[in-house]
Amino acid sequence: MEPSLSLSEFEPRSELVTEQHEVPRPHCPAIDAHNHLPLEAWAGEPARVAQLVQDLDGAGVQAVVNLSGGSGGILERTLDGLDRAYPGRFVTFCNVDWRGVGEPGWAERATAQLRHDVAAGARGLKVFKELGLRYRDTEGRLVSPDDPRIADVWAQAGALGVPVLIHSADPVAFFRPLDRHNERWDELQRHPDWHFYGGDFPVFDELIAALYRTIAAHPQTIFITAHVGCYPENLGFVSRMLARYPNMYTDISARFAELGRAPFSARRWFLAHADRILYGTDVTPTIEMYRNTYRFLETEDEHFDYAVGARIPPQGRWKIYGVNLPDDVLQKVYHDNAAALLRLE
Repeated sequence: MEPSLSLSEFEPRSELVTEQHEVPRPHCPAIDAHNHLPLEAWAGEPARVAQLVQDLDGAGVQAVVNLSGGSGGILERTLDGLDRAYPGRFVTFCNVDWRGVGEPGWAERATAQLRHDVAAGARGLKVFKELGLRYRDTEGRLVSPDDPRIADVWAQAGALGVPVLIHSADPVAFFRPLDRHNERWDELQRHPDWHFYGGDFPVFDELIAALYRTIAAHPQTIFITAHVGCYPENLGFVSRMLARYPNMYTDISARFAELGRAPFSARRWFLAHADRILYGTDVTPTIEMYRNTYRFLETEDEHFDYAVGARIPPQGRWKIYGVNLPDDVLQKVYHDNAAALLRLE
């Protein structure tokens, strides 16, 4: 018998016996509406991209939305290596450089670059969580999504007819003390730079409020909130925001752990907002990873891992349960909602 164990060494194996159902392919061709295929790792390696396309075929994935397109020359090379090399299989979003907010002419330069990137082939704008957490203006102040000095960017996206996929804040536990009560303790031990408690960081509620003020202020712009409205721990709140803002959509990427631990609430949420939810993963594409997400969405399997092959739980120390969505909801979530927003077949 082990006399003692550290928490990092504790890896209990469940003895629970339940039915298991493999789902090798999704109910319909899936669009992974949230992923990252950076130039240096993917578009710059044609053989790797070719293998990825084979894996997508094996997993029943029609297309992947690449949110790490960059801008200018980087975007052009990314489009060459992905979107133009495999038409219909990749959809690349561009990114804004938020450095220099507060300089004269910054908004004009940023909106001009956005117009150029969309004309080149970008199908949307991705905003990373650093906006609100780390980017600062010329006077050293944090730049919030609802800062009036960047409002022209959101308005420009609306005028161009491209969606803005925005990530604000992060799991609530990342904004809590790193103590024995923190449900993401393991994860934050491995990634201390993800801990946003104290110091110069804003509190979680401030970031979420700024996000939804931004959505409210730009009703002509489509916003796709990343990761279940950026607040998957509170589906009631996300439901109220979806009801309040018709220009808001959301994806479920990287939050299967949160949704799957509350399967009854999650299923009701999917049914209530089936027209506004997009399938996405935010995980390096593999056949096994995709099949595990299908299992969550399409079965009633109980108490299984939300991540494939992880030795230590990558997020929290819990299992998930399937939500067994009906066929019409699966059709919308997997495919139709993203296809409509991105003008895909």
